[in-house]
Amino acid sequence: MKHIARKRFGQHFLTDGAIIDSIVDAIDPQAGDPMVEIGPGLAALTQPLVERLGRLHVIELDRDLAVRLREHPHLNVIESDVLRVDFTQLAADLLVPKLRVVGNLPYNISSPILFHLLEHVAVIQDQHFMLQKEVIDRMVAKPSSGDYSRLSVMLQWRYDMENVLFVPPESFDPPPRVDSAVVRMVPIAEPPQIDVQLMEDMVKVAFSQRRKLLRHTLGRWLEARHFTGQFDVQRRAEEVPVAEYVALVQSLSTT
Repeated sequence: MKHIARKRFGQHFLTDGAIIDSIVDAIDPQAGDPMVEIGPGLAALTQPLVERLGRLHVIELDRDLAVRLREHPHLNVIESDVLRVDFTQLAADLLVPKLRVVGNLPYNISSPILFHLLEHVAVIQDQHFMLQKEVIDRMVAKPSSGDYSRLSVMLQWRYDMENVLFVPPESFDPPPRVDSAVVRMVPIAEPPQIDVQLMEDMVKVAFSQRRKLLRHTLGRWLEARHFTGQFDVQRRAEEVPVAEYVALVQSLSTT
């Protein structure tokens, strides 16, 4: 029986064979890799992955799809909302130090998923995700560009990222109304030591009114914390490189 895509799950099923092959090549799965796929759907990406891996762990929220997936002898199906999955515990259960994570993420909750995985980055080897192209443009954006945002800063301090593949709407059924792309995210081996929650709070304030100079937003936030160090607030949030945000939060943590 044909599965009808469910809007509430943000389902768009990948059907383009050439695109699927390109994604699998970009992921480069090796036999025995401990890989987790988020949102396998109708297994378009799942099947070529498991053929190379031998076994694959999949996270699927849709009950009907989970039932179908359990019929596959080489899949371990985790029927759950991905935001409830403890990836650190999953790595421990599988007796592996690192997981490889892949998936065609639901576009309506892609940012929450990325931030959830950031909490478990210590057990992640790499991530390959299909996302709305607009989101990936923000993820990999450089300072002083229109796409540079809170998302850019909060991910770039911890990952090396690159846009590896463009995916047009007609590659899906039903076609989404936006262009898609595939991003590769590799955790930085020796990341700066920071208070992540403080960084998140600070960057959120900085980008809260991105057209205004930082003295109106972050400047006042720093004053409230009695910051006495040097930081140029006569700039807009999008003009500040990631390294400067990192240095600022580190200095706040030591005062």
